[in-house]
Amino acid sequence: MFKFLKEVVAGSGSGLKDFPYTIGEPYASAWGSWTHHRGTSKDDGSPVSIFSLSGSNPQDRHLVAGRNGVKRLRTVRHPNILSFLHSTEAEVPDGPAMKHTIYIVTEPVTPLSEKLKELNLGGTQRDEYFAWGLHQISKAVSFLNNDCKLVHGNVCVTSVVVTQTLDWKLHAFDVLSEFDANNEASNSPMLQFEWLVGTQYKPMELTKSDWVSIRKSPPWAIDSWGLGCLIYELFSGAKLTRTEDLRNTASIPKSLLPDYQRLLSSAPSRRMNPSKLIDNSEFFQNKLVETIQFMEVLNLKDSVEKDSFFRKLPNIAEQLPREIVLKKLLPVLASALEFGSAAAPALVVLLKMGSWLPADQFSAKVLPTIVKLFASNDRAIRVSLLQHIDQFGESLTAQTVDEQVFPHVATGFSDTSAFLRELTLKSMLVLAPKVRPSQPSA
Repeated sequence: MFKFLKEVVAGSGSGLKDFPYTIGEPYASAWGSWTHHRGTSKDDGSPVSIFSLSGSNPQDRHLVAGRNGVKRLRTVRHPNILSFLHSTEAEVPDGPAMKHTIYIVTEPVTPLSEKLKELNLGGTQRDEYFAWGLHQISKAVSFLNNDCKLVHGNVCVTSVVVTQTLDWKLHAFDVLSEFDANNEASNSPMLQFEWLVGTQYKPMELTKSDWVSIRKSPPWAIDSWGLGCLIYELFSGAKLTRTEDLRNTASIPKSLLPDYQRLLSSAPSRRMNPSKLIDNSEFFQNKLVETIQFMEVLNLKDSVEKDSFFRKLPNIAEQLPREIVLKKLLPVLASALEFGSAAAPALVVLLKMGSWLPADQFSAKVLPTIVKLFASNDRAIRVSLLQHIDQFGESLTAQTVDEQVFPHVATGFSDTSAFLRELTLKSMLVLAPKVRPSQPSA
């Protein structure tokens, strides 16, 4: 059995000598006994996260649980669950002895606690960002409990990480196990590895190891309790140290308090299903959540809805946390424009958001989208580009203008629209100095 699990963990690698990633500095925090490192791919230098777990021998109980975590993370896929890339298990020197270490490579992420310190949000902006993050983790937990009939077992701040676009993702799957009310087998991961879960995070039935009661409870009972623990840690700003502290609700927003109390019901059968939290919680009804949700389904909206949304978005963006606008909303908006699901008014919003970036980041994150849009057949997009060319024209290189911009703009000289012909002519004030004169033919 151990040989089989080791092969599952090894994935596409056979040891550190063939490990295609460079292990960097560790973060200050990680779930359980794992260490979370920054890392890079040896192929292209792209960033990754590398999680490592060590033991003195292959049968170390932390390693046995860790192999379950690797297997689960590798096979369970969802947009709000950490994306697995690679794993391996190797013997590495530890002074005169050798230690056995499991490595998991994932998309690049930061521990939630460290990202929150970095963002340093307060007031309404903090609550709106927490709402978006909790919405994402609740969807991940609901997927595990309701769709997969799986139990995570330890939802808390350390089991959540944050991507480069500031999305929250669930990980730490060492205790993850099937929920089968009819199966009394004693070898499920929950039975084997519940010792990994801190006492402060355990609902009463798990503290008492009351497996009869657990099997009779709904599949979300343990993880709903965990969501309550996560909410407490988020709003109190402190790691939960005693179960009794969950009764202190002073820091919980009033709009979230009824749901918080239902998640932490002493009766497992009465705990709130995470899917109900997603659908019904008043706390999730705010500008940030609604804006991101609208943008994620743009292709399903009609032209009237899109036009209304993008005309309001500049004012909404001013009220949202600046870093979230630039790291989350701007990439979604740029992609929507490139692939045609966003209307011409979206270009004005893109340029407004882009104006909040340093010049080098504007050239890297916004300009490529603008250049591609010059090839659009949408007359409204072409008009909008020419109307606002003074906002980005200086950032265009002579080569880009000559090869990718001017050939498309030049078609406007013969367009049937007098307005477009006029805008094309005016744009030459910006573009002409960057157009290379054509070489006379020999």
